[in-house]
Amino acid sequence: MEGNMKKNIWINGQDVETENYSDLLSPYSQEKIADIAIANKLQTQNAIQVAYDSKEVMAKMPAHQRAAILEKVSQLLEENLEEAAKVISLESAKPLIFAKAEVIRTIETYKFASEEAKRIHGETIPFDAAVGGVGKIGYTIRNPIGVIGAITPFNFPMNLVAHKVGPAIAAGNTVVLKPASQTPLSAFFIADLFKKAGLPDGVLNVVTGPGRVVGDAIVESDLVSMVTFTGSSSVGIALRAKAGLKKTTLELGSNAALIIDEDIDVTKAIDRCLMGAFSNQGQVCISLQRIYVHEKIYDEFVSQFAKSASELKLGDPLDPETYVSSLISSNDLDRALSWIEEAKAQGATIATGGKTVGNILEPTVILDVTNNMKVSCNEVFAPIVSICKVSSVEEAIDAVNDSRYGLQAGIYTNSVVNALKAADDLHVGGVVINDVPTFRVDQMPYGGVKESGTGREGLKYAIEEMTEMKLVIWHKG
Repeated sequence: MEGNMKKNIWINGQDVETENYSDLLSPYSQEKIADIAIANKLQTQNAIQVAYDSKEVMAKMPAHQRAAILEKVSQLLEENLEEAAKVISLESAKPLIFAKAEVIRTIETYKFASEEAKRIHGETIPFDAAVGGVGKIGYTIRNPIGVIGAITPFNFPMNLVAHKVGPAIAAGNTVVLKPASQTPLSAFFIADLFKKAGLPDGVLNVVTGPGRVVGDAIVESDLVSMVTFTGSSSVGIALRAKAGLKKTTLELGSNAALIIDEDIDVTKAIDRCLMGAFSNQGQVCISLQRIYVHEKIYDEFVSQFAKSASELKLGDPLDPETYVSSLISSNDLDRALSWIEEAKAQGATIATGGKTVGNILEPTVILDVTNNMKVSCNEVFAPIVSICKVSSVEEAIDAVNDSRYGLQAGIYTNSVVNALKAADDLHVGGVVINDVPTFRVDQMPYGGVKESGTGREGLKYAIEEMTEMKLVIWHKG
């Protein structure tokens, strides 16, 4: 892909030029990849109007047809897997091994969306259970909500688009999509596949530009019925305040934690913990950030984990051997380094990492962390993990819950009692037993509590959020 590629916004199935364009640079090499359109407010409103004007077409489209379009997108993506993975790697610096894994998941996500499109249904209500209901029958149906504004992040630029566009189209809605500024190419790639798959023009519109222009226009528009957003808690909270009575699904930040009980074979857990902490440079909402290890095996765990972390291969994201590459921006690198320095100044110890190699942050393991250090209490979104010693599972559960976030958490244990205790007492959206909290498959309900957001994604669950229930009552007389 050449640096002179020009990408326009995508409205009504057409490329639309804008007045201004911005340089899209590779986070790894800083080389120019493309010129990306910067939409203004009027163009964004135009995209919303087009989506609004197309909503009857989608609402009337039979389920089998919506399913067939989504199935076709899944097939086309499978045929273009290598190219799609390269696009992700190039614009986000996600190492190729993880970019390929993302494309494989995205193929599945559209496949699940296609299947769920065929099973959107309501229920019958026993009206005669009420004295006044005798002689009446009733049932619910689920109708599409209308125009969905989708705002997606950089860290899974293809699969997190699929988690919004897939269920929206399955449910018979239309979409205005604002992808993250650093990763628009993945979104345009998918829009092109939808066009080839036969999606009517105007149903999916892709508008690039700054959040305060494009994002605000979407959130404030009366023609948009729902906003689905994945990103930081601060932006999500501000977005919800502006959204009025619109429905919102917010997938926000986290500082995911894992408890390691005393009866665990440490060696068996290490590889999963490495993946959980360092895949995609730790830029995952459920990236493993805090590990609470029982004191009996703490030293063994720390030495094995730190040694393995220090051996991960750093480098060019397009090299199939690379495990860790650059963070998404130099600002994020500076922020991560300053948080490491702050932790050191407050008495934390670096077991491994903490330095940069070129513009790559080494996988970093921090010990002696207190829960008020930024590396522990904020979302670090970098290849940094802190390990704390605990004397019991109860102590670990309290430490995990002492957070303003609650997306997912995990526990490794051979004790059924401790596993059930974690499942009951961890205040999070998902508890993973005998694996890392970074586990996700795309059909499961996914979302958090506290500042980790509202609503659930996962195709069936997202479709429930993206439809409105209507009750129909018949009088038999």
